[in-house]
Amino acid sequence: MKSQFKHVVGSTLLATALALSGINLALADGGQGNAGNPGIFPPQSQPYGDSYSDWVVNWWQWALKIPADRNPLTDVTGEFAGENQRGPVWFVAGTFGNSVERSYQVPAGKALFVPVFVWIFGAGAFDCDPSNPGVPCVVCDLEQLAAANTQVADVVEVSIDGVPVRNVRRYQANSDGPFSVRYPENSVVGLPAGRYFPNVADGYWLMLKPLPPGTHELRIHARYPGLTYDPYEFTVIHHITVTRPSRDRNDHDNCD
Repeated sequence: MKSQFKHVVGSTLLATALALSGINLALADGGQGNAGNPGIFPPQSQPYGDSYSDWVVNWWQWALKIPADRNPLTDVTGEFAGENQRGPVWFVAGTFGNSVERSYQVPAGKALFVPVFVWIFGAGAFDCDPSNPGVPCVVCDLEQLAAANTQVADVVEVSIDGVPVRNVRRYQANSDGPFSVRYPENSVVGLPAGRYFPNVADGYWLMLKPLPPGTHELRIHARYPGLTYDPYEFTVIHHITVTRPSRDRNDHDNCD
């Protein structure tokens, strides 16, 4: 399970207005603060009041607190993509390093926080006490492991409706310090329910600005040649339908 759990590094959704707006969002910018992608929040920005580092922690805490029988990380169809989604940001699910193709809906007006190739190390990830008994948790060592395993990837590619995202490696973000995760009964990694601390995270992440209604095809392809764990490679395809906001029942043409 340890090796499989580490492969929650991989993948998932990105969506944008390219096809509907007629604007090449991924290529239109000159590559300044947003690394050449105006449809994506810049890596140094604070979308909705939180930094990328904050959203990294929020994403892991969201993903790991959902029971295994409905966890989006192991979902192979998109059925559970909407689990515990709240607020202005939709958390896109990764996988355990396996290729998968999902289809699901996202409400209009939601930004999308996307794990491209990501890692977690720590007390709740089979690296040190209590999930690896007898091994002390040394935060600086865990952070170095997470960064090294992120940067060793020799392929990190994302496309939005067939258009490549530029400079994906500029969107590396870490947890900026240790954080806790809380597992439920029937946790997705098989650990007993409870709070686990400390943990650290690193990886490549994208925060997409809200997308207009319509359908989008999003792809992530990454290859890990091996460092701390065995090599692997994956491709994840997301078929996303951004739904139109429903009209209020009183929002209708007045008739005399």
